[in-house]
Amino acid sequence: MNLEEIVRATYEEVKNTDDKGRLASYIPELVNVDSESFGVFISTIDHTNFGIGNFNEKFSIQSIAKVLSLSLAYSILGEKIWTRLGVEPSGTAFNSLVQLEADKGIPRNPFINAGAIVISDILLSKLKNPKEEFLSFIRSISNNSELNYSSKIAASEKSVGFRNVALCNFIKSFGNIENEPSDVLDFYFDLCSLEMNCKELSELFLFLANNGCNIFANNSILTKSQCKRINALMQTCGFYDESGEFAFKVGLPGKSGVGGGIVAIHPNHYAIAVWSPKLNEKGNSYKGMKFLEEFTTKSQLSIF
Repeated sequence: MNLEEIVRATYEEVKNTDDKGRLASYIPELVNVDSESFGVFISTIDHTNFGIGNFNEKFSIQSIAKVLSLSLAYSILGEKIWTRLGVEPSGTAFNSLVQLEADKGIPRNPFINAGAIVISDILLSKLKNPKEEFLSFIRSISNNSELNYSSKIAASEKSVGFRNVALCNFIKSFGNIENEPSDVLDFYFDLCSLEMNCKELSELFLFLANNGCNIFANNSILTKSQCKRINALMQTCGFYDESGEFAFKVGLPGKSGVGGGIVAIHPNHYAIAVWSPKLNEKGNSYKGMKFLEEFTTKSQLSIF
């Protein structure tokens, strides 16, 4: 099977489809990107790499960073982490407050905003210099010392992040936030502002396709069991309240972000990143979703 040919053919097919999505206008800085950008990059365990389109152009990975913060927190805290978080799909919007009341401040899963805020709180408690150590963590996994936060995007998110402020304070009222909400949110907004291109994102996520092992340094980031669980969460919760649709159509664990990025992994095979900034009504990249559906159909490589 020639993955490069399949990626190229799928890209050309999806590129010419009518993009019905819209930019994430509720974060001011995200409106400034070229809405027609479209890039794909695939990295395989056996070191086959291929990119097409705008795969070298950096974008804000947004909620995709939640997988990385969870990975670090899970590696530190182990199974105790699940006393503060659930593992169920939410069935509601990523920034919903509704379930927190019924669930007494325990977020449904780590990938909705409430869950990622709790993860941020955990890292704030466990790390001496959270921002620097988190950045060092992802740089070491990717073998890329240039990965960084975007101060512009972080500031833009902070200026309109009223719902996240409410979420953090609401969780705090149930005792599931240990630190000052302002400090937790400051870290949360920074981690969501991480910028990468499709190549960097694909290479970074290879450790989740490799049983939790860093393919560049051959060291374990997560145990096999932890890696399996994070992949399971990406499969069931990685696309907000469109996760079932993604599992049905694509059949891979993955995570999306409102910057228009999607990363998906096939265990023991590859990690693939797609970026197209226009989002569907559920907040996922319109062309990104379509590309991955067509790609797994053509390649017949999915976990189902």
